[in-house]
Amino acid sequence: MADQPRPGVTAKVAQAGIVPRIVQSWWAPGRVVAGLRGLPERGLIAVLMAAMLVFLIAQAPGHQRAAQLDPSVPFQARMGGALLAVMFMMPLLAYALAALVSALSRLAGRPVAPGDSRLALFWALLAAAPAMLLAGLTEGLVGPGAALSLTRGLAGLGFLVIWGAGLRALAGNG
Repeated sequence: MADQPRPGVTAKVAQAGIVPRIVQSWWAPGRVVAGLRGLPERGLIAVLMAAMLVFLIAQAPGHQRAAQLDPSVPFQARMGGALLAVMFMMPLLAYALAALVSALSRLAGRPVAPGDSRLALFWALLAAAPAMLLAGLTEGLVGPGAALSLTRGLAGLGFLVIWGAGLRALAGNG
């Protein structure tokens, strides 16, 4: 199984920082999320807001390109709207989605505690953030097309796999 620890790696993972855990989340997401279990609520908020900040930064190249192609809406206005959406609205939606998934998991017979649901979702957002940066750079440098679709698809698929593996690792352990 892909989430089984390799000999000699378990101790290193326990002491790893955020960046090594993000990288490891792409090949052993369940183990990483399970290792983060018990993170206090302030830590969960920090993870979520860090992910949202990276998502905001990832949008800048695309907004810059769009502002140059259509100067009727300046870059600052585009980024102001993105700031409102990503840093204020998205966290509220993320909390609501985590609560919904926790409630639905009880109906499905594999209950996930609300805190564990938040952990799995917020960590998946942060772990997928580097792929979002790649998609943002692709949007800014290349523009619409196959490359942008591929990078966005990679980011979306990575997010879903990491989130699903996190939920699986935490299900029924509450």
